[in-house]
Amino acid sequence: MTQKSIPSDIASDIRDPRDWVKVLAAYRDPNWKQSWFEVCATAAPFLVLWGLAWWALSVSYLLAFVISLANGVFLVRLFTIQHDCGHGSFFASRDACDWLGRVLGVVTLTPYAVWRRTHSIHHSSAGNLGRRGIGDIHTMTVSEFEAQGWFGQQMYRLYRNPVILFGLGPIYIFFLQNRVPLGLMNIRKYWYSAMLTNLVLAMVLVAIYLLGGWAPILLIFVPSTLMAATIGMWLFYVQHQFEHAHWDEDEEWDLHNSALHGSSYYVMPKVLQWLSANIGIHHVHHLYSRIPFYRLPEVLKDHAELAQANRMTIRESFASVRLHLWDEQSRKLLSFRQARALTR
Repeated sequence: MTQKSIPSDIASDIRDPRDWVKVLAAYRDPNWKQSWFEVCATAAPFLVLWGLAWWALSVSYLLAFVISLANGVFLVRLFTIQHDCGHGSFFASRDACDWLGRVLGVVTLTPYAVWRRTHSIHHSSAGNLGRRGIGDIHTMTVSEFEAQGWFGQQMYRLYRNPVILFGLGPIYIFFLQNRVPLGLMNIRKYWYSAMLTNLVLAMVLVAIYLLGGWAPILLIFVPSTLMAATIGMWLFYVQHQFEHAHWDEDEEWDLHNSALHGSSYYVMPKVLQWLSANIGIHHVHHLYSRIPFYRLPEVLKDHAELAQANRMTIRESFASVRLHLWDEQSRKLLSFRQARALTR
């Protein structure tokens, strides 16, 4: 198993998912001092490591490269702050959230308005078999996979290969897909968001080139971005791809059931939890996305039911990479081998 079962004595105490919404509303108010502290505590080391890596270029290209890889984790945290801004949970002011989100969108290579829209679609359709395709990792059912021809099956196998998902996938998403909002081209504000982000990003890269040539771009900017993108892709994967995830056809799908049962609680050491801005407490986030990330641990501390739900350790998460197809009969995510055994 890639997900721990909830003990029966705890499971009996879990409220209906809709009831949790009322409980979690008590945690939605952000603290503006805490929010700005989180920004400074993330941006400061990110900028310091950028400067340190630039200095290291004069000493060793390898040293600069290693420092830039380490800096990728702070870029992940900046992305998570942008993520909270998109939900309007980071500041009480929506305008403050939006402006910080736009600035961070340049740093994370993610146009803010475009991402906010696609991520909103993800929250409103996660686990819905009838609404796949935007803001998710494509997942076929066993029957859909069996109905594919040889070529279609091989393409899906290729797509779900870890080298593609966590290697080439992040490169494509952040360096190509995020540059042009192809799925939202008919809406002007998303086009503006992408193009203005691209323009500012280009200006920053030109300035870096004029000051230091190609070295800081190729050995600092690119490695840190790719490291962050890969980590981000992994976190997004384990948040919704596990054995006992939750998928339903459109007519049976329920937003709150999917949020609670279709999102994992990725249990990490404290330092990794801090670096990822508590994004592993994903089931709570999906139940109530207006809770600032720094208040999510409060929820688990106050409600043992949620602290035990959908727990997944780092070791257990590695096994989830083998799972590729949703079986509607057993209601589990299966490997290709397990799915093949069902059809024999």
